[in-house]
Formats: sequence, structure tokens, C-alpha cells
Amino acid sequence: MEPYFDDEQEDDREFLARCERRRRMRLERQRRLRRQRMIKRCLCLGIAAVLVIAITFAIKAGKKPKAEKPALEIQPTETISTTDEQLLDNIEEILREAKEDAGITDSAEETDSAESEEEPPVYQFASTEDTVAITSAEVNSTNAILVDENANVIVASKNAKERIYPASMTKVLTVLVAAEQISEEDLDDTFTMTLEITDYAYVNDCSSVGFLDGEEVPVRDLFYGTVLPSGGDAAVGLATYVAGSHEAFVKLMNEKLKELGISDSAHFTNCVGLYDDNHYCTVYDMAVIMKAAMRNDLCRDVLSAHTYTTAPTEEHPDGIPISNWFLRKIEDKDMGGEVLCGKTGYVVQSKNCAVSYGNVHGTTYICVTTGAHSGWRCIYDHVEIYNSYVPSPTEKMLSAMAN
Repeated sequence: MEPYFDDEQEDDREFLARCERRRRMRLERQRRLRRQRMIKRCLCLGIAAVLVIAITFAIKAGKKPKAEKPALEIQPTETISTTDEQLLDNIEEILREAKEDAGITDSAEETDSAESEEEPPVYQFASTEDTVAITSAEVNSTNAILVDENANVIVASKNAKERIYPASMTKVLTVLVAAEQISEEDLDDTFTMTLEITDYAYVNDCSSVGFLDGEEVPVRDLFYGTVLPSGGDAAVGLATYVAGSHEAFVKLMNEKLKELGISDSAHFTNCVGLYDDNHYCTVYDMAVIMKAAMRNDLCRDVLSAHTYTTAPTEEHPDGIPISNWFLRKIEDKDMGGEVLCGKTGYVVQSKNCAVSYGNVHGTTYICVTTGAHSGWRCIYDHVEIYNSYVPSPTEKMLSAMAN
């Protein structure tokens, strides 16, 4: 559940329109890049096919019956032409190189590689001699961690391995698991909301998008609705669409925790973040989950969106405008960079918490905090941690020279 900022509601249509244009431009850029990659692959395969056909005809043409040679003709002691086997080997080599350039493999090769593929990456963050404790009096949160996302190094921490209740930060794993279970085409599919789902959000006092019983919602909107307003209705709807039921989806979530190598210290019982004594992790675990989410394009798009408007439906003809208040409130803070993605949470047992992904001084970091006494305090804790514990370019250079 999220703190409700009723005094912060905005009707700034120009801002919403600008954000929507940026989102559409980003989606169009992604589509253009995919088209370019597909054209390149088709061209490479076409060239490879032409080469194969040409060389095959050349081989067949060279296999004409030879006239019987005179008895006194001197036979050459060594062959100077390439054998058919060598030509075939050359064809296979050319075709293989063309496919590699295009990034394409045969289905059989894909099956073999899938069977021999190593286990998915297990993200781990290590402490070094430069890792420090977060002791700033300006950080109100009881648990915190800052990691260098590229180097997989813990920069600073505070009770990072202590069990916490992740609240709605849980939804980072929710969208990650869902994104890995569906195709891009599925995003335009629709899901019909049920009374059971809307009641779940209402009875448990969850934040919600406002979808209604019987409303047909695009799957894409379920993703954005899960993150931006932290909608419990969208999260359970997404889980049900992906796995058939909330319970089945939670099993997928815990399988993902095991895959990420953090199942010993993390276990989830729901996709929303409701308090449960068996729904827990650490801020270290949440940093691992966030890193995995940042490797997924759809998750990055959703977690980086400041605003979004759901598709028009019969129940909501103009759609529903939603916002990621954490990103909108932290975007103008001075911290030597910017927070690119973020997700907040709140339950009584964890107070205000958040996970963010930021680029500061040209390096990407993940920051996770919990235990702040207010939503604003949680935001300022992230700003303070980025400002006080991210090394400056000069400090990085001196550290590199020392090592």
C-alpha cells in the first residue's frame, strides 16, 4: 500500500501530454530498432542462400563424366583442385558466419544450446575495503543499501542483511516474473477484471488503479497499473492472466527467488506486498531483484514511467491517468545525476520503503531503503545516500590508482 497524496494531485495536462509523447517516442524508437535488426537478418540470410545455391550449381556442373584418358597419359601425382567435401565445408562455414553476423541460429542449434545453457545469472554484490556503513544522521531509514550496479559492489549499507517486509516493493518482482512469462504480442491482449480481484484490493485496503468488475483491460495497462499507482487490482489481475490464479503466480515468484540465489533469505506469499510474517526479504535481496528487473526491457519501461494513461474502456472512456509519485517528486532533487526507475511501498511493519535505480556521475546504482517515517522522508533518504555515499569522479580515479 502507498501513502496517499491527496494534496498533491495535479491537472497539468501539458505535463501529462509531454510525458506521453516521450513514452510514444521511446516505443517507436524500439520498434524502429527491431525493424532494422530484422532487415539486417533477412539480408544476411538472403546473401547466404544465394551463395549456397551458386556453389551447389558449381559443384554439380563440375561432376560431368570424364572422357577415358589415353593409356600413355601421365597422371598428376597430386590434386590441385578443391574436393567436393572441402567445398561443402566452405559452404557450411560461410552460412554459419552469415547467421552469426545476423544473430540467428538454427532451431536445432537453439535446442542444443538451451539444453547445454548454463544456469541463469545469479547476481551477487560483494563488500570491499571501500564499503562503508551508512551513518549519516540525515538518513532516517532503519535499513539501507547502495550498490554499484555495474561492478556488483556494495558501496554503503545499513542492516542490509536484516529481514524486512518489502511491502509494495514486492511489485518489482511481480512485473519481472510476468514479463518473463509473456510475449510482446500478449501486451495487446485484454484481461477481464473480476469482482474477486477488485474485492481483494478493497478488502485488503490496497492502493488501486480503479479498474471495475467486468472491465476489459489491456495487459500492458496491468503492468503500468501495478507499478505507477501501485495498484493491487492491476497486480492480482496480471498474476491471474499470467498463471491462471494468484496462488499459482506466487509459486512462480518464489521459483524466481530461487533462480536469483536469494531464496534462503527471501520468500513471498502474495504479488501485492501485503504484510504476512512469511512474506519477507532483505534490502540486499531487493537490490538483486531490481538488478534483474533492469535487465528486462519491459520492466525498465514500466519502472521508469513518470505518468501513463490507461486505454479507454466502456467503464473509463477517457482512460485513467496514473503517476509514479516517487519519480515525479525526486526528479528535481540535486544529487549529481538522476533516478531513472523506482518503486515505493508502505505497510505498518516496514513503514515507508523504496527501491531506486539511478545514474550518478556516469555510473548506475541501486538504492534500497526501508523504515522511513514518511513518504517524503523516504525520498530524501535516497537523495542523501546518493549524495553522501556515491564516490565522486575524483575519488574513483584515486581509488583506481591506489588499486
